[in-house]
Amino acid sequence: MKTRIHGVAPLLALATCLVAAPVRAEEADSTIIVTAPTATDVAEGRAAQTPGGTDIVSHEDYADKSVVSLRDTLAFSPGVYLQPRYGQEVRLSIRGSGLSRGFHMRGLTLLQDGVPINLADDNGDFQELEPIFFDHLEVYRGANALRFGSGTLGGAINGVTPTGHTAQGIYLRGDVGGFDSYRGLISAGVASDRVDAWAAISADTSDGDRDHAKRRSLRFQGNVGLKLGDAASTRFYASINNINQQLPGALTMAEALSTPRKANSGAVAGDQARDIDSLRIQNRTTFDWGALTLDVGGFVNAKSLRHPIFQLIDQKSVDIGGFFRADYATGPVEVTLGGEIRSGSTDARQFVNTGGRRGALTFDADQKAQTATLYGEVRMRPVEALTLIAGGVYADGRRKRTVNFSSTPATDGRIDFDAFSPKFGLLFEPAADIRFFANYSRSAEFPGFGEVFQTIGAPPTSTVVSDIQPQRAWTAEIGTRGKLGIASWDVAFYRSTLKGELLQFTTNASIPAATFNAGRTLHQGVEAGLDLDPAPWLRLRQVYSYSDFRFRGDAQFGDNRLPVVPKHAYRAELRLGTDSLHIAPNLEWIPDGPFADYRNQVRTPGYALIGVTGGATIADGVDAFVDVRNVTGRKAIGDISTAIAVTDTSAIYYPVERRAVSAGIRARF
Repeated sequence: MKTRIHGVAPLLALATCLVAAPVRAEEADSTIIVTAPTATDVAEGRAAQTPGGTDIVSHEDYADKSVVSLRDTLAFSPGVYLQPRYGQEVRLSIRGSGLSRGFHMRGLTLLQDGVPINLADDNGDFQELEPIFFDHLEVYRGANALRFGSGTLGGAINGVTPTGHTAQGIYLRGDVGGFDSYRGLISAGVASDRVDAWAAISADTSDGDRDHAKRRSLRFQGNVGLKLGDAASTRFYASINNINQQLPGALTMAEALSTPRKANSGAVAGDQARDIDSLRIQNRTTFDWGALTLDVGGFVNAKSLRHPIFQLIDQKSVDIGGFFRADYATGPVEVTLGGEIRSGSTDARQFVNTGGRRGALTFDADQKAQTATLYGEVRMRPVEALTLIAGGVYADGRRKRTVNFSSTPATDGRIDFDAFSPKFGLLFEPAADIRFFANYSRSAEFPGFGEVFQTIGAPPTSTVVSDIQPQRAWTAEIGTRGKLGIASWDVAFYRSTLKGELLQFTTNASIPAATFNAGRTLHQGVEAGLDLDPAPWLRLRQVYSYSDFRFRGDAQFGDNRLPVVPKHAYRAELRLGTDSLHIAPNLEWIPDGPFADYRNQVRTPGYALIGVTGGATIADGVDAFVDVRNVTGRKAIGDISTAIAVTDTSAIYYPVERRAVSAGIRARF
C-alpha cells in the first residue's frame, strides 16, 4: 500500500492551521475545522495494518486515463500483472495466479463493495467490475486477502463504489477517442442525516483497435443507505450490466508483430463474441457496539451469457449467498471472525455455431456449485511497535452436473473439496509511517466446472475428472512499506511452493486431461513500488515486478520456466505540474518477453511502450484530460495462450494496444 499525498492532506491542513493560529489569535478567535477521513483514507489505514502486500488505488490515480479495463486502474499497483487481449478482456494475474488460463481469470477473488462477483465455482468475468464507477479499489495480494475470506494464491481485488455521503451532487464525464470510441457517465449522490443514495449510469461503445473487436456496454450502479439507529445501519446495492464484445481471437507471432489489427479468421467466420447480461442485488447491515462490530448480508447474482466460439455457449446462472464478519477489539487484542456461502445453479447449453447464430443443440446440462468459507484472525500487540497475527480460512466446495442431453458421450458427476489454510504474520512499526512485515501462509484453489468436467479419451467423452485436486501452496513473504521524506515505498519478497498447480498440458496417459494437477512448481518474486515527490509540481511513480515461476523436477519439463509472465516488468510515470495544469509521460518496459511454451523453446520479444496523459482545470469543478497510448506505434505481443509446443503457425498471441488518442471532460456540480 503506497502512501499518497491525498491521504495525508487533512493532517497537513491541520498542521498549517496550528502554525498559523498564533498569528491570527491577536486579531480574532480562530476555529480549526478537521475534515473527516475519506473512504480511501479509511481503506489505506486498514491496509497499513496488514502484514503483507496490499495497495489502495484511488479514482484520482487514473482520472486522466480513458478507463477501458482494470489494466487502466491497476497499472501502478505493485505485483498486479495485466496485459490486454482485446477490449475489456485482459490477462489478470497476481503472483502467477491462473497462468495456464488463456481466457477470463482464475486464482483471484473479485468483489464489489465486499461481495464476490465470482460464480459459485469461482470462475468469473472481471468485465463486470466497471472501474469508472469506483471511489477506490482495494488490492490484497495472496493470503493477505483473508479479510475477504479469500484463500487463493492471487488474493482479492475489491472495487468500492461511492455513497451519497462521499459523492454528493452531480458528476458528469464524457470521453471520445480513436477507433470511434465514446464513453459517458452520469452519477448523482444525495444525503441527509439518516438516509443517503448514490446512482450512476455509464455507456460505452468502440470499434476496437483490431478488426472484429467492436464492443458496447450499458451499466447501472446504485446504493441506498439507511441509519436504523445509533448502533445500526444498512445499505442496499444494485448493479445491472449489459456488455457486448466481439472477439478478434489470437494470432500467430508473425501476424501479431506485423499486422496487429488483423482478426483471427476463425473468430470472424464464427462471429465469435462474449455477451453478458447480469443483475446483482446485495445488502450489508452493520451493527456497531463500540468494541464489537458486526456486518451481515446477502446477495443474489443473476447472469446470462451468450458466447459463440467453437460452439455457441448459452448459459443462465443464478447465485445466492450470505456473509457475516465480526470484529472485536479490547486493549492490545483484536479478533475477527467471518464466513460466507455461495450456491449457484447454471443452465448450461451448447449449440452448433452457425456464423454466430444457434444451430442444432449439442449439449444441455444442469450445473450446481457451492463454495463456503469460514475464516478468523487474532491480532495481538505485546508491545506498542509490534503486532502478531494468526488466522486461517477453512473452505469447502462442491461441483455437480446432471446431463439432460448430449450429442456426444457425456456423464453425470459430482466432486467435493475442502481445505484449511492457516496464516501467521507479524507487523513491526519502528517509527511513524514505516512498517516491516512478514507472514507465512497456505492457500488452496478449487477447480471450477471447466477443470472438473473435461472431454477426454477416444471416443471423446465429457466426464468428471475424479483425480482433479485443489491447487495448494505455502507462501513465505517479507517486506516493508512506508513514507520518509520525499519517498514512499511498498516492497514485498515472496516465495510460494505449489503442489498440484492447475495447468493445461498432458504429461502421461494415466491422466489424459487438458487441465490437471502438476507436480511441484515454484512461484517466487519481488513486488515493488516507489513514489518520489520532490516538489508539489513533480511526482515520479514506479512499479517493478520480478517473477520467477518454474517447474521443480518435472518428469517432462524438468526445471523449465512457466510461460506467460515475463521475468522483469517495469512501469513509470513522471507527473509535471499541478492539478490546474499537468502532463505525465509514462513508460511500460518488458526487457525480455516470456516463454510461450512449456518446453521453453519459443520466447516473445521484449518491448517498451511510451504514453502520455495530461489534464487541466478549465473552470471551477470542470477538468479536461487527454490520454495518448503507444505514442511510437510499437508492435509487440502482450499476452499468450500457453501451449506445450509452439510452431510458426500457432495462433496463441495477442498484440499490445495500438496507438490511440482520447480526451474527455469531467464536471462536478
